[in-house]
Amino acid sequence: MDLIASYTDVESASKGIYERLEHKQLIMGFGHRVYKVRDPRSDIIKHQSQLLSERLNAQTIFKVSECIDKIMAKEKKLFPNADFYSASAYHFCKVPTLFFTPLFVFSRITGWVAHIIEQREDNKLIRPTAEYTGPGEQPFVAMGERV
Repeated sequence: MDLIASYTDVESASKGIYERLEHKQLIMGFGHRVYKVRDPRSDIIKHQSQLLSERLNAQTIFKVSECIDKIMAKEKKLFPNADFYSASAYHFCKVPTLFFTPLFVFSRITGWVAHIIEQREDNKLIRPTAEYTGPGEQPFVAMGERV
């Protein structure tokens, strides 16, 4: 969101992104290690961001996002991941930018815990690159008894 909000219009976004590319600066929100062409979730979130921008009559941020998206596709053959348009959608929903990462994590915790439980049940490695190094099973302590 910081990148998108740093531009006041499509023209400044276009100029700024081309300058960033020229200086080989990282442009966040593009590319995905699994989806090599397009992240199908991105199209859904993009549509919702567009609807929110229209409903709020705040289309500049969406148009800037779309401009950046088009330049990255044309110049780098990179497409937005789910986070790119999520930024503007969260912004339109009045979610503070600093909360974007925790919000992302909240939505993933259940899946991460499920992987750990499955792995411990039959010693089957779910994610070869993930290795849990935290404490083992611990007793539950009721809220009133915690120190």
